[in-house]
Amino acid sequence: MDYREDLLRCIEALLIIVVMSLAGGRGAYAQPALKMGYSGAGVAQSLYNTIDKAGLWSKYNLDVKAIYFNSGAITAQALVGGDIDLTDSNIPTMLNLKAAGVLDVRIIAGWMNRITLSFIARKPSKSPADLKGKRIAISRFGASSDFVTRMLLRYWKLDPEKDVAIIQSGGNDAIRIAALVAGHIDGALIGTYDLPKILDSGCCVNLADLEDLPIEYARFGVIVPVASLKARREIFRRYLEALTEGIYVFKTRPELPIAILKREGIKDAEGGYKKIAKVLIDFPVPDEKAVQTALDSIGTSKAKQVQAKDFIDSTLLDDIKKSGFVERLYGK
Repeated sequence: MDYREDLLRCIEALLIIVVMSLAGGRGAYAQPALKMGYSGAGVAQSLYNTIDKAGLWSKYNLDVKAIYFNSGAITAQALVGGDIDLTDSNIPTMLNLKAAGVLDVRIIAGWMNRITLSFIARKPSKSPADLKGKRIAISRFGASSDFVTRMLLRYWKLDPEKDVAIIQSGGNDAIRIAALVAGHIDGALIGTYDLPKILDSGCCVNLADLEDLPIEYARFGVIVPVASLKARREIFRRYLEALTEGIYVFKTRPELPIAILKREGIKDAEGGYKKIAKVLIDFPVPDEKAVQTALDSIGTSKAKQVQAKDFIDSTLLDDIKKSGFVERLYGK
């Protein structure tokens, strides 16, 4: 009898060890990796790195694998192909997937409704009117840089189809900065963190900081396929809790994101941080007006036939708010 009891105790101990090793120290059970694609190498990456360094993925029992793509269009292809589970990236490109009938997706969070980009033009251009007949670079057709550039040109009363030549440069800001310096292009959108590099070169002028323009535009947010949202709601809820706390940490512990930006070689880390922190949304419920502006910027006939409300699902964030999570986080 004693022999059997000892055997049972040994088996129980082994089971505990196995369960603990599978959990990896993250809680009662382990989760499969959640593959998150993004293309905002400056703004988005600094927020994700802050979440990671603060240990928030682990806190919410998540194993998030952040995968960088050098354009929103390529990120969209990865989402369609099932290579990633969600994208926490440029909203307009993902809206185009549903508008075009390629993939049914929903925005479950929107954490930035301003465009933290600057439009840089080569001298002697001094105003938007000087861009007529000039070469304007985007990353790829169908990418967020494409939609935002065309929207901005129309805001300036320029016709993107007739008044300028829009060309694909591929890649990220570094490629467009090199092209501007070399004179291969005449204008492009450049991210906040890379702005000092191009202005210090002396070749160019800043025609506009887009976050200062009166344009509410859903730029960054969490987009998931509808099928995945139905199947993995609890995981996505915890992802949104980690994101919300990550925004809180980003804004209340500036030393952490600033240190990350400095390690990444950002020249004006403090200035760049302040610009981003100012426009981060504390509780990232998607804003219908800002989503509609992003949808309108796509400009296709199919995009004109749908409404922003068809793309938004804020039920997970509604549940999180009802639970008192935000009040506990902010101490309100």
